[in-house]
Amino acid sequence: MRVSPVRVAVVQFEPRVGVENLESNAAEVERRLAAAADSGANLIVLPELATTGYVFESREEAYAHAEAVPNGRTVESFATIAAERRVYIVGCVVERDGEKLFDTAVLVGPEGYIGRYRKTHLWNTEKLWFTPGDEGFSVFDTRIGRIGLLVCWDIWFPETARIVAQMGADIICVPTGWVWTPPPLYDESGVCMAAYLTMTAAHSNNVFIATADRIGQERGAGFMGNSLIAGTNGWPIDRIAGPDEDTIIYADIDLTSARTAPIWNQLNDLHRDRRTDLYDQMLGYTGSVPLPR
Repeated sequence: MRVSPVRVAVVQFEPRVGVENLESNAAEVERRLAAAADSGANLIVLPELATTGYVFESREEAYAHAEAVPNGRTVESFATIAAERRVYIVGCVVERDGEKLFDTAVLVGPEGYIGRYRKTHLWNTEKLWFTPGDEGFSVFDTRIGRIGLLVCWDIWFPETARIVAQMGADIICVPTGWVWTPPPLYDESGVCMAAYLTMTAAHSNNVFIATADRIGQERGAGFMGNSLIAGTNGWPIDRIAGPDEDTIIYADIDLTSARTAPIWNQLNDLHRDRRTDLYDQMLGYTGSVPLPR
């Protein structure tokens, strides 16, 4: 029996930076949210900064794209769609809190705004306008299961997925804007390193991970695509999106099955086998307590 049947969707497309594109970006996002919901998705993940674009040229421009969370235009729009379509949406916005800017993932559901996660690890010029996340890691209990949040560059740090998994996440949703890295960009099968890091994190933590990347080029930065939904064994469910595809990838899963997935055989369990006599179960993280899986 499937206890928590969920159809997950990760959206991959090309948003465009500039305040003149905010309205068109929002329309493109809404169109894809509707398409995913029409296809039966009830958990939809969008790329990093999908309504604003990514490559800002100045702090002034970053502020011009910013909004409050949860009372800004984008989160309120997500909440309206989530209520109308009875879905959960993970998006990512430029959040303004006083004079600080954060690269913030948000989770909304049929009942409205649920919570946020401020990106912990900042990439390149993000450090010139964003403040590193100051609220720790986030896992939210919902009617479909426990949803954890990370953003993009966070997936390069194994501690992040480990901590969020230890906090009890059934799935980790990761809005991303994976930029071109030093070559080779992809292996012979067209898969980038970030996709492999996603699969590795899912495998080593026995947790579902859904990554939604963007495509295209913006002010000299190229983006990798390769959005995917990894199963608790690490392997992609369905397929990995191509580098330049405007597409939506789906996976039908039993979300809370992640809580029993760690049992590999009678003698091995990746969570139980951790040597917490040698290192702390939460790796020294004090923002939450571990939950049993």
